Amino acid sequence: MNLENARKICDELVEGICSIYVGDELLVRKVLCAVLANGHVLFEDNPGLGKTLLAKTLSFSIGCSFSRVQFTPDLLPADILGVKIWKHREAAFELLRGPLFTNILLADEINRSPPKTQSALLEAMEERQITIEGETYALEEPFFVLATQNPIEYEGTYPLPEAQMDRFLLKLSTGYPKTLADEKMIAKRRISWKKDDPTRDLKPVISGKEFSIMQMKVENDIYVDDTIIEYIAEIVRRTREDDQVEVGASPRGTLALLKTSRAMALIHGRDFVTPDDVKIFATDALSHRIILKVEYMLEGLNAREIIEKAIAQVPVPKDFRRR
Repeated sequence: MNLENARKICDELVEGICSIYVGDELLVRKVLCAVLANGHVLFEDNPGLGKTLLAKTLSFSIGCSFSRVQFTPDLLPADILGVKIWKHREAAFELLRGPLFTNILLADEINRSPPKTQSALLEAMEERQITIEGETYALEEPFFVLATQNPIEYEGTYPLPEAQMDRFLLKLSTGYPKTLADEKMIAKRRISWKKDDPTRDLKPVISGKEFSIMQMKVENDIYVDDTIIEYIAEIVRRTREDDQVEVGASPRGTLALLKTSRAMALIHGRDFVTPDDVKIFATDALSHRIILKVEYMLEGLNAREIIEKAIAQVPVPKDFRRR
């Protein structure tokens, strides 16, 4: 698979997803970049905006298995990991696999489950493996988590710890339909589908194994010049040096910008990263890794403004090698 073929496949994936999901095409490309970079995505948005539809459409388009877990206050770690059951006839324990044994996991309203259940995801998100009763099981590749949380209703919720927030490659928002035409398109497509869930009729553009090859191309075939690396590092460091910031972006934020910018280069059929590839992801990759000082939070300042200020202050490299 060469870069031109990879670009065509990405275009087909985006076109197929947008034929069902009505929304911002750039958002779809960002989600695709996240999964190509082998990362996880956190959606913070109101209910009913198509997050589940987007996740299911993506998973079936790339020929991957899909599981959805509704996180609730009574959800236990075993409910998502699985449990070992004693089989009397075989005189042995058998693993009853939980929904985490999948390619794409939609963790719906992840902040509604208690911290013990949330922490059960950490090993899977970082090491792509889980441990049940002392035995470790490798998860099938590709594996990534698309999680959602409701930004309005906080009663009965448990805020995600910073360690878990930091493991999400991007924090995105689908938002409401931007135009009246989009709103009408949602209704018209529902009429043409004649059912609520059209994703099962989707034919995969590629297989999960081919998608894993594309992930390897992002990792091995996309060049990043030293001036681009310096540009990424300088943006991240500016978030730590700002007087309005209590905790700046972690080194994992630096790696998030590096990974997503390489994936965006692949989507455009390039074998090198440009400054625009970096800038397009800066707020999405860093905003959830920053903690503002309390006094500035009370004044209404948000992390995205800090990142936008950092981008404006750091000179854009104009002389960089293109492979």
